[in-house]
Amino acid sequence: MISLFDRFRARKPTPIPDSLWAAIVDSLPFLDTLAVDEKKALKSLAEDFLAEKEFTAAGGLELNDEICASIAAQGCLPILKLGLSAYRDWVGIVVYPDEFVVRRRIEDESGVVHEYDDVLSGEAWEGGPLIISWHDVQMAGDGYNVVIHEFAHKLDMLNGEADGMPALHAGVGAGEWDEVFFAAYDDFCQRVDDDEDTFIDPYASESPAEFFAVLSECFFEMPDVVSDEYPALYGLLSRYYRQDPLSRLMKAASASSTADS
Repeated sequence: MISLFDRFRARKPTPIPDSLWAAIVDSLPFLDTLAVDEKKALKSLAEDFLAEKEFTAAGGLELNDEICASIAAQGCLPILKLGLSAYRDWVGIVVYPDEFVVRRRIEDESGVVHEYDDVLSGEAWEGGPLIISWHDVQMAGDGYNVVIHEFAHKLDMLNGEADGMPALHAGVGAGEWDEVFFAAYDDFCQRVDDDEDTFIDPYASESPAEFFAVLSECFFEMPDVVSDEYPALYGLLSRYYRQDPLSRLMKAASASSTADS
């Protein structure tokens, strides 16, 4: 019998079993808050994604249905209303069992070449594959999501190198993005420089590209934090992604409260 993963590998559209899908959604609160029709649409999108992309294991990992379907589910959340074409021009996803090492080589301003090992949980290559740690994929929650982070980099790279400004659509103008997004980035960098504690990972201050990727993680997993700290940016991301995770979160909380009463 041909396994589900074999069908994924053959790039044939294949339904994700309902039991596997339910287990993935139940384990990820930010997916479980989706409305019934949104969950159905996400499942269909993830199935199309699996048929289009090529998964490869590295570091001794053995790929299985859970790994592929979980990455697809989380990776397709940002494009739920944007469509699979937002992930065009690349096909490869390399999955390591844990963090992996990338050898770096840089030349400083004096012309001296430095080489070092960079330990990573994920990396997105412009025009190339996306590399990710399965261990870190399973750590999703509370604003940390390596899948959304790296897939956000892919969205950022759709119009060139990652610079914090993804390819925009009619709902968001470049001038507004430049004004709102970069004002929030500058403010966050100042907060980090001032050693202020924040729920948002300080790594977001590394560059506009990392700010976009980290804030995308928070937007989907901790929308209340983004809305409280940067309401204008939350509104901008909501219109860019065409989603409102905060509304979902509030509805889920209200339904839970009603059920408990």
